[in-house]
Amino acid sequence: MPSNFSSSARKWIGASALAIIAGFGGGSAFVAATAPSHAQSGAATLVPAAQIAVPAVTNAPSFADLVEAVKPAVVSIIVEGGGKDTHNLQKGGKQFEFNFPDLPDDHPFKDFMDQFGQQFGERGNGPQSPRKFMAAGSGFVISADGYIVTNNHVVENADKVTVVFDNGDEASAKVIGTDEKTDLAVVKIEGKSDLPFVKLADVEPRVGEWVVAVGNPFGLGGTVTAGIVSARGRDIQGSSYGDFLQIDAAVNTGNSGGPAFNLSGEVVGVNAAIFSPNGGNVGIAFAIPASVVKQVTAQLIDSGTVTRGFLGVGIQDVGKDIAESVGLASAKGALVTEPTKDSPADKAGIKSGDVITKVDGKEINNALDLSRTIAGKNPGTEVDVIVWRNGKEESVKVTLGKLDEAKLASNDKPAKEEPKSAEPAPTSVGITLVPNADGQGLLIQNVEPDSAAAERGLGVGDTILQVNNQDVASVADFEAAVKAVKDAGRNTALVKAQRDGQTRFIGLPLDDASN
Repeated sequence: MPSNFSSSARKWIGASALAIIAGFGGGSAFVAATAPSHAQSGAATLVPAAQIAVPAVTNAPSFADLVEAVKPAVVSIIVEGGGKDTHNLQKGGKQFEFNFPDLPDDHPFKDFMDQFGQQFGERGNGPQSPRKFMAAGSGFVISADGYIVTNNHVVENADKVTVVFDNGDEASAKVIGTDEKTDLAVVKIEGKSDLPFVKLADVEPRVGEWVVAVGNPFGLGGTVTAGIVSARGRDIQGSSYGDFLQIDAAVNTGNSGGPAFNLSGEVVGVNAAIFSPNGGNVGIAFAIPASVVKQVTAQLIDSGTVTRGFLGVGIQDVGKDIAESVGLASAKGALVTEPTKDSPADKAGIKSGDVITKVDGKEINNALDLSRTIAGKNPGTEVDVIVWRNGKEESVKVTLGKLDEAKLASNDKPAKEEPKSAEPAPTSVGITLVPNADGQGLLIQNVEPDSAAAERGLGVGDTILQVNNQDVASVADFEAAVKAVKDAGRNTALVKAQRDGQTRFIGLPLDDASN
């Protein structure tokens, strides 16, 4: 401390805060200290403050080198097509409908809409002729000779596809093949042999690992965002075969078809969808994992189409009630509602009521998991299917067929029979039954509102075909099957029911009919 401070001033300064005054002398900072009144004999001095020094941050992540390396292989995809209504525009493969209201003359947007309304697709009173649409999406090169991966929804209905590289170069591309089920597509630039390309990852990322998304949001091109893998195995209710990664890297309209990279520069997913209440990024995006992309794109490049294994069963998830009713320790697996007649499953002996728990040693968690597992195998493959039947596991060998989705879609549902005239009879579980017209099962004529049957979704008009894997043709059969379940020490009966030709299983609690 300076020698010209009195001893009392020294004591005061030691117990007081120093005032920092900034902005004097062209931004310089000084420290001023003033002694209390009884020490006025000491003179105050101004001492220049030291400049703030920020230590170098050495552990902050930087994606600059990664982005510089991979960006030449990431492309923007511009699609042109026809046959759309004038009120529809497409961006990023998604259609948006614009319905413009009639505006009053004094409305601030009236002049704008009068001038530009038709350009944006405002409907007139008369019929509208089709007009061309343009869509913007993303993609990435996977081979030096010009194969490019993108989303099916980016290039569907395309008459012309143009690929734009990061350096601005453009090239025409041809659609090689598309797969609506996984929302993947492959396009190709002809006459190329030296394009920069990226690799699909062999190892799935873990939750919490970094990902870098590169794409063409809102037509801006070459945009980079970063985040982490938020979750794996997501079902987004839009795909029977995707097993989506959830990422929180910013993904928006136009990012569709673009890659999500790991820190090694490998593609771990193809950005395909977002969850958003407002149409913009909220940190929840979904990417098709590299394992699915590899399998599908290889088939598209080879033949232009995708073939999938076919087991031939109707299936549903195994809930807690169903697991208890069949004696399973946990609510996992896929419950077979009905094998398709003459299907691979039917020929191999898989039965209605079987719970498929494993395929080739892989545990099956639910119905969607079984669909994805079987779809990932080639037709003609023999698989070892483990089923839970009559309280124990059994192994069934099945040779998969080829999935013919057009044929499956054309199958007519069975006609609903009118019930025979019979006296309805109430049961011990809160439903009233009558024998069905065709002699198959019992028709529900009434369900008590507060019963367990009502809570589990049984309704008037449903047909009960089996209880505890036993056919029921009369109320006596039904009650005998219920009693057998109770005698076996279980409180839940497995009920096979049918509605509008669709079969399902229900775990029906028996301990309290008014549960």
